Amino acid sequence: MEAIIGYNLNLSNVAEFFIRFGLNVLVIIIIAKYVYFRVRHNKDYLFTLLMFNMIVFFICYFLSSIELSLGFAFGIFAIFSILRYRTETVPIKEMTYMFIAISIAIINAIASPSVCLIEMIFTNAAIVGLTYILEKAWIRNEVKQMIIYEKIELIKPERQSDLIKDIEERTGLKINRYEIGKIDFLRDTALINVFYYN
Repeated sequence: MEAIIGYNLNLSNVAEFFIRFGLNVLVIIIIAKYVYFRVRHNKDYLFTLLMFNMIVFFICYFLSSIELSLGFAFGIFAIFSILRYRTETVPIKEMTYMFIAISIAIINAIASPSVCLIEMIFTNAAIVGLTYILEKAWIRNEVKQMIIYEKIELIKPERQSDLIKDIEERTGLKINRYEIGKIDFLRDTALINVFYYN
């Protein structure tokens, strides 16, 4: 019996499926949990990265054996292109991680059978390595924090060093730079965006 209720019983490709899926899961867990989450600490996006990756992997893997028409292929692309979060603005860094998660799933799901396992492992390792190097070693993660500051006399350009010293003493942060926003002379306060490396 070759099929039951339309499902193929040919198990010859099962090993290939599990190897591809295992490699995909390993790579996305390393990137999401051990690179992204250690820097960004956002559980919502961690969940999104993992689920996006796995769902895209399954979709691409099971559709890769189907000879799709051009219109249907464009339709699938359109579905991915309109996916967006309307409730909040997604930061560019998170969007980049989502693109990485989707790309890894596509690479692992529909790579040609002529691509050997070593090439697949190298490609995935290169993505993980480059993501880690850019996130942790080469590009430092600058964090912005807005504070309401009441020592308005220190916001003058000539008292910049005093301002930074005072903010560092109060917050315990090593301030890299700052930007003065709205100044309220009635309340003697100023909104200051301070930037520090995480």
